[in-house]
Amino acid sequence: MAFKPKVKIKRFSKYKSKITIVDGIRFHSKKEANYYLELKARQQVGEFKYFLRQVPFHLPGDVIYRCDFAVVDNDDKISYWEVKGFMTDVAKIKISMTEELYGVKINIV
Repeated sequence: MAFKPKVKIKRFSKYKSKITIVDGIRFHSKKEANYYLELKARQQVGEFKYFLRQVPFHLPGDVIYRCDFAVVDNDDKISYWEVKGFMTDVAKIKISMTEELYGVKINIV
């Protein structure tokens, strides 16, 4: 049996998004990374209290939808934000189910 060296194959996104690392955090796209930087700047000037990344929502069938960001404003109101360059049918269904089951509004950036 011949030795096969481990070769790392570069994968390309079918939606042409580019994985971007900011503050040691891996983002699925430049757009999501830029929105993260925008939220950081807005938080620093006191526009809201804090934000969370990759907020999980458990859906039927052991499916988990992870919303990109949850923002907690100064009145403790929470808003949810999904950064999308391209909306797939699966994403539409997951977002719709999450809004219906949890009674929240997912804002699309």
